[in-house]
Amino acid sequence: MSRRDFLTKTLAAPAIAAFASRLSAQGMPGMHDMSHGMSMGAMGMQHRMPMMGQSTDKLAGPTALASGATLRQLPRLANQSKQPGQFRATLTAQPRSVALLANPTGPATEMWLYNEDTVAPLIDVFEGDRIEITFVNHLPQPSTIHWHGLPVPSDQDGNPDAMVEPGGTRIYTFTLPLGSSGTYWYHPHPHRLSSEQVFRGLAGPIIVRAKNDPLATYPERHLFISDLKLLADGVIPPNTMMDWMNGREGQYVLLNGQHQPRIQLNGNERWRIWNACNARYVRLSLNSHTFSQVGTDGGLLTHAVHDLKDIVLAPAERAELIVSAPPQPTSFLLTAAPYDRKKMTMGHGSPSDDPTIVLAQIKTSNAQPLHLPDRLRDIAPLDKPTATKKIVFSEKMNMLAMGMNHDGFPSGMEFLLNGRSFAMGRIDQESRKDEVELWEIVNHSDMDHPFHIHGAQFQIVEREHKGQITPEPILAWKDTANVRPDETVRLKIVQTLTGKRMYHCHILEHEDLGMMGIVNVV
Repeated sequence: MSRRDFLTKTLAAPAIAAFASRLSAQGMPGMHDMSHGMSMGAMGMQHRMPMMGQSTDKLAGPTALASGATLRQLPRLANQSKQPGQFRATLTAQPRSVALLANPTGPATEMWLYNEDTVAPLIDVFEGDRIEITFVNHLPQPSTIHWHGLPVPSDQDGNPDAMVEPGGTRIYTFTLPLGSSGTYWYHPHPHRLSSEQVFRGLAGPIIVRAKNDPLATYPERHLFISDLKLLADGVIPPNTMMDWMNGREGQYVLLNGQHQPRIQLNGNERWRIWNACNARYVRLSLNSHTFSQVGTDGGLLTHAVHDLKDIVLAPAERAELIVSAPPQPTSFLLTAAPYDRKKMTMGHGSPSDDPTIVLAQIKTSNAQPLHLPDRLRDIAPLDKPTATKKIVFSEKMNMLAMGMNHDGFPSGMEFLLNGRSFAMGRIDQESRKDEVELWEIVNHSDMDHPFHIHGAQFQIVEREHKGQITPEPILAWKDTANVRPDETVRLKIVQTLTGKRMYHCHILEHEDLGMMGIVNVV
């Protein structure tokens, strides 16, 4: 039974009272009155329920982190090779104590980091480069590194069946093909452990450059967006029931690991932006200032899209923008406005009631005329598909069975693809190498889910929502696509390498709870 069906058809007052008592016993405030103050009809209309709040541990306040420093540049992973066309480096994952709180005498925070930096180092490489990354795992858990969006061999892509045990080492090797330039990232992908490893700090950016990049002369600014849930004592807490249900959102949204930094915008800049949050959607805007979009997950568009006032990035999505200083020096804010993804919420509020979040303070100078090329690159539409696949997002909720197990995982909730939870050894789909396929991604759940597939980029063809079909307005290469409730997204894809590939919801808590499948490319 879905969450919607449970709430609108079968939820009775005794069940509410029993469930409230169960959650209250787990230290979740506000549960004692959940059978009052909202009618069953109102519950059904909202598709939400006042339940499963935060733990009783006190979250750090809005001023607990230092803010207002100049935006730092991302650290870069040093190339240890002196041979042209080869990039060789080491990434070491390990726990580290970090001073995050603004109070210099406050407690340190244990994070899990790559190479000891609060933002993992940028891997900056070119098409055609031979990549060799040694991964050293000093975590207390097994882990992998997934090269999100890159067309790498399946046995080099950090799949959950190839984990590196604590104390272990492995070398990932692959060559970046021509045409793969774009903005990518890397993060762990061990089943049931990905969420925790990312929210504790393990995620980093990748840029693959083309030697004939038409925007190479524009100054670049890199904005790696993450969020942080932090207790007043400096501890990063485990997931609550609400975190598992909706996906974890921290109370702080960070740019390059910083809270509300300052940015000096000079002239025209190319901004590469990553949404590396576990579950947070970000609707980015620059107050009333417009910008142009020139790229997405898989690199440049065919032409720039001008005069945008905002852009929504689902978890794991990326974008490339051209941001220009206005004619007169001024200051404004980079903000993340609310996006209602239909998550369950506490009490009578709605996610749309959440405040706009200030990400950065921007000052401008040196306005310059903007002259973008009419054509950024060629993208050929994929041919007519020879096969069709249908992937259905759904949920099952057993409210009376909900609770937290001793291993920190919840009971009573399932996140499913085609009615099944992920199984490591099971092949869910089969595709043929080099064949164009049409994938229909259908969302029969009550909340947004970002769909991601490994090994290849795709082209979104159209979206259908409540019977209304809308062709995708921009031809682009993507590896992540948001799917709203009751929406179907149709996309074309070609897998050019054989092997097992994962596809899943990129709300990492949902992925860990089973909203994932395997396609075997033969």
